[in-house]
Amino acid sequence: MTEVPAAPARLADIAQQAAVSEATVSRVLNGKSGVAAGTRQRVLAALDVLGYERPVRLRRRSAGLVGLVIPELTNPIFPAFAQVIEQALAGHGYTPVLCTQSPGGATEDELVEQLVERGVTGVIFLSGLHADTSADPSRYTRLAGRGVPFVLINGYNPRVRAPFVSPDDAAATRIAVGHLRDLGHRRIGLAVGPERFVPVRRKCEGFLGAVGLTEAEAMEAGLVQHTLFSVEGGQAAASALLDAGCTGIVCGSDMMALGAIRAVRGRGLEVPGDVSVVGYDDSDLFAFTDPPLTTLRQPVRAMAGAAVNSLLEETGGNPVHHTEFVFQPELVVRGSTAQPRSGLVPRDTR
Repeated sequence: MTEVPAAPARLADIAQQAAVSEATVSRVLNGKSGVAAGTRQRVLAALDVLGYERPVRLRRRSAGLVGLVIPELTNPIFPAFAQVIEQALAGHGYTPVLCTQSPGGATEDELVEQLVERGVTGVIFLSGLHADTSADPSRYTRLAGRGVPFVLINGYNPRVRAPFVSPDDAAATRIAVGHLRDLGHRRIGLAVGPERFVPVRRKCEGFLGAVGLTEAEAMEAGLVQHTLFSVEGGQAAASALLDAGCTGIVCGSDMMALGAIRAVRGRGLEVPGDVSVVGYDDSDLFAFTDPPLTTLRQPVRAMAGAAVNSLLEETGGNPVHHTEFVFQPELVVRGSTAQPRSGLVPRDTR
């Protein structure tokens, strides 16, 4: 079978995709100067999107490897972060190396060791052991001692000297409770992950402040449920919150919110007619769920950009302030929240 050669790149198609002139595309493809870096990047991205091979002269040498260590890929928020971080690194000439943990697979420490052995320029950690208050933070001190710069996303630890990038988790739950209260809900519960994680603790702090209860009071009333960050975890937590009479449920992730909706429907109730559900993250898929999910949007692009810029400053010998950069979440109101119907939510009679 004769191989069909690839079709030559059409300047008009590339120019339309990149929103530039054909002359600009020609200058980029021929390696000419006089084109802004951002414009050049748009043209290269257009080549990739349209399926054209880049000319050999445009295949630049990598400025170095940067490791990206994330816990898993099943939660859509992690691939969303990974994609934006990888795009930002590539824009600066770096080659990203994605390292994903899985049950029974390599641990964070093993992945980092492999990255260091390959001479990475730096490492970005997303929701890693730094967010776990039960984990030993000295592993990051040792990494710094080996001369490897790193940045940590989601989960602040004052014992680790490095730049941190986080969403304001406490503000997120305050906003969610305020939204449900404005709709008329008075019995509101929180479904979150294990208590040992810093983002979970912060979400709890924001929730307790918003509902005006102490931790002991909320736990006694069954209004805070700690479980796994998963659909099944959200379903289990929501079941307990429904038993506590909640008509509004704030979830620690969008995946948990899907489980909460499943729990509500399992009792013959409706979302949002009987129970309103608020998620957290707002990765792309959740605008298309049934119903579309009201959620708190993590500012992924801004956070990822800050993490990459901080790391490149560190690798360039210009250490940034070792503190936490906090970004505000945004409430995205969709179809999973509404005014509550009158009457109590039926308890589980199984």
